[in-house]
Amino acid sequence: MKTKTRTISATEFKAKCLSIFDHLGADGIIVEKRGKPVAKVMPIREVDNSGLIGSMKGQIKIHGDIFSTGIKWDAES
Repeated sequence: MKTKTRTISATEFKAKCLSIFDHLGADGIIVEKRGKPVAKVMPIREVDNSGLIGSMKGQIKIHGDIFSTGIKWDAES
């Protein structure tokens, strides 16, 4: 079951932002200005990306010199 994300006005957010940050739920909140959503405030989630390091080893082939554009040029011209 999907829960509805809480919405507040920009004025209320401005007045209570520190308290809102202290009680911010996993779904976050939507800030509205004149009844239209302008921002979504969400908590930061820690992500473990250590498994990505080296995950493509042996799957990528390099053709040519990766440090060159392949265009010859003269800096003094």
